[in-house]
Amino acid sequence: MKVTVCRKEHFNVAHRLHNPSWSDEQNKAVFGSCNNPNFHGHNYDLIVKLTGTVDPETGYVYDMKKLSDLLKIEILNRFDHKNLNLDTVEFTSLNPTAENIAVVIWEILRKKIDKEYELAVTLYETERNFVEYNG
Repeated sequence: MKVTVCRKEHFNVAHRLHNPSWSDEQNKAVFGSCNNPNFHGHNYDLIVKLTGTVDPETGYVYDMKKLSDLLKIEILNRFDHKNLNLDTVEFTSLNPTAENIAVVIWEILRKKIDKEYELAVTLYETERNFVEYNG
């Protein structure tokens, strides 16, 4: 019996979508206002899903307090209220699109969560725009 448990978190970041190998005109044409040289911000909602078997002794798939603490230490402390382009090593040379942010978060968590659990990350950039990465 497999069950999925989910934890939702919220964080705020600034970023600029920009490809340094393109001209300013091409960046503006592709990324529009998201290419603003002075950056722009988002209030992201993050949902982390772990799928596994229910432990017969605890009734848990995964201890949600442990997952909450892990997300605070590894994700929120690292990204919340930061400029992804300027303040984080993960996006020094990686364009901080929602897709890339979700992949980076997944990769960080995958190193910390046992492989017995299936891991999925859903990142909402807006209420209507979101991405999901399953590895």
